[in-house]
Amino acid sequence: MDKDKIDKKDHILDVAEKVFSELGFDGASTRTISGEAGVNMAMLNYYFGSKEGLFLAVFNRKIMSFKDLLQNIGNDDSIGAWSKMEKYIELYTQRVVTNNCFQKMLYQELSMQRRGDLGDKITEILMNNVAEVRKILKEGIDSGEFKKDADKELVIATIYGTKNFIVNSPHLTSKVLGYDILNEKNLEEKFKPRIEAYLKTLLKSYLLNEHDNTNK
Repeated sequence: MDKDKIDKKDHILDVAEKVFSELGFDGASTRTISGEAGVNMAMLNYYFGSKEGLFLAVFNRKIMSFKDLLQNIGNDDSIGAWSKMEKYIELYTQRVVTNNCFQKMLYQELSMQRRGDLGDKITEILMNNVAEVRKILKEGIDSGEFKKDADKELVIATIYGTKNFIVNSPHLTSKVLGYDILNEKNLEEKFKPRIEAYLKTLLKSYLLNEHDNTNK
């Protein structure tokens, strides 16, 4: 695919992400998206086939790019499992802050608890990244760096659940944290370093064996 086509496709995906985040899958239409993207319906259908195909393409672009970054961390043999977890937390919290539109879209759909083919495909895409985190946790347990009874699944739920609460309950969260979580400056300057430091401290205490607890 030549560069012009790639740029046009990415532009459509950018617009679709925005529209889906604002209206949800059910409320959005391909006609609205094509109009805002400045392309005709024939081009949109040529690239994505249907609204579902476009929706899944938006998910795939974001989630699979994150998976590639996670795999690079996981395959780095020069560092231990905890260092990999630190890098993962840094990457994860950065994406929460810089991909607010996608995060909103993601958790709108998860809260719908969709049944059928679309729900299954969304879950399958997300589980790709869950699997990469689970590999890092298993590596730490197998090597003895992490406690052998560490619960991999609940560690993952803790990371995702913290973000889920923040993204899904911004008004409540703003009251709890003491500042407006919908403000971009607060997200970058206050929330990002706060959640990053919190997750590192929490998971370090839970995961590391006692003889490793002095490690940075």
